[in-house]
Amino acid sequence: MPDAVSLAGVILAGGESRRMGRDKATLPFPEGSATTLVEHVVGVVGQRCEPVFVMAAPGQPLPALQVPVIRDDLRGLGPLPATGRGLRAAAEAGARLAFVCAVDMPFLTVELIDGLARRAIETNAEVVLPWDGRSHYLAAVYRTDLADRVDALVAAGVRRMSALADASDSQRIVMSDSRSLTNVNAAADLRTTGAALN
Repeated sequence: MPDAVSLAGVILAGGESRRMGRDKATLPFPEGSATTLVEHVVGVVGQRCEPVFVMAAPGQPLPALQVPVIRDDLRGLGPLPATGRGLRAAAEAGARLAFVCAVDMPFLTVELIDGLARRAIETNAEVVLPWDGRSHYLAAVYRTDLADRVDALVAAGVRRMSALADASDSQRIVMSDSRSLTNVNAAADLRTTGAALN
């Protein structure tokens, strides 16, 4: 894919993390290190995406990041409104496409991002997302002009990411190796993930 293709990054870090019992963004990763999960994911996404935006909850503590942090107006509204605000920020920065992901993806790779972006260019689809038996809405490439569609869905009381994909021209990419899509949902997951890196 040509380097000229502009791809922004939007990292959703403001989730409530009920199963984890604490904020995932500031978890040390790997366990015991001084690097947090949000810093790790920003580092991966920043290798391919420019600019990168981190979407955070109001008052959510984050380490000092070298990318813009955009705060939600209210807590607990789910990922769809934050995605819309991130897509709008990316569009205003001049990007036609944005890779949107959750903060809890320790195995995320530049290769995954590149593959999804390449397919988005080839097909001109509005949404390109991986599928490994389930759809990964928070590891997908979205057209930034979908921000208005997100606003309309949110105004109608919709909060599910699947609703945006259902209301768009979406392409699902079958993943034979879904390790890069791994999410950390509990403390045990993080320990297992850290062990797998060693």
